[in-house]
Amino acid sequence: MPLVRIDHSDARTNPREIADAVHRAIVDTYGIPERDRFQVLAARPAEAIIAQDAGLGFERQDPVIIQIFTQRGRDVAQKQALYAEIAAALEPVGVAGSDVFIGYVENGPEDWSFGFGTAQYVTGELGVPRTD
Repeated sequence: MPLVRIDHSDARTNPREIADAVHRAIVDTYGIPERDRFQVLAARPAEAIIAQDAGLGFERQDPVIIQIFTQRGRDVAQKQALYAEIAAALEPVGVAGSDVFIGYVENGPEDWSFGFGTAQYVTGELGVPRTD
């Protein structure tokens, strides 16, 4: 059950297409249920997004910052596959690979509440998703 934050410039006119592409990549790569979708989209003035190349030698034109919060347990190969799938899925909706920035944060079942002030994975109301 990932929670995904997508920050983009307000110059982008297709935030829902971007969100749909990211979700499709996660569903296809991790095999999560289609309706296991939690995304927050935020348009910001272009000057409010600073994303340089970290010394890799390329320029970003209109960065899309993606933060993925999800259960721990996936290996490096699974994460690498997800990053590649997200970049590939975003290209057809106008996001260049050089403009894709992904931050990936892992946590455990005790770190999620789906409502009512309860950690449903801990109480057993929801089964803890498999990550393998």
